[in-house]
Amino acid sequence: MRDQDFGLLVLRLSTGGLLLFHGFSKLINGVGPIGEMLTAMGLPSFIAYGTLLVELVAAMFIVFGLWTRAAAVAVAFNMVIAILMVHVSQIFSLSPQGGWAIELPMLYLLPALALAFTGGGRYAITRNDIFS
Repeated sequence: MRDQDFGLLVLRLSTGGLLLFHGFSKLINGVGPIGEMLTAMGLPSFIAYGTLLVELVAAMFIVFGLWTRAAAVAVAFNMVIAILMVHVSQIFSLSPQGGWAIELPMLYLLPALALAFTGGGRYAITRNDIFS
């Protein structure tokens, strides 16, 4: 059986669903560490709330297939910024376990890019607009 729409549903549920854990963690524990990193870079710390917004709201949008493309672009952008802020020195490194040192952010970035190009599929709430 071949069902691309079901595959997109699995991609949405796994990517958005797993990212929600990061969002809930930031909701419970705050975005202080991210704000501190931003301040150290000369940027305002309130930008850290954008990460919370993406990891909660955009992740839920991806799960439900609500404006999937726009939500996926937001997640991809968030992951690029996270890599540049935190992981840039690890791009060409391996983790102690032998995997790519930045594989976790890449495991959010790459499926988000795929969803930005494909949309949410038939099992999404919004299916026919430019942002779905």
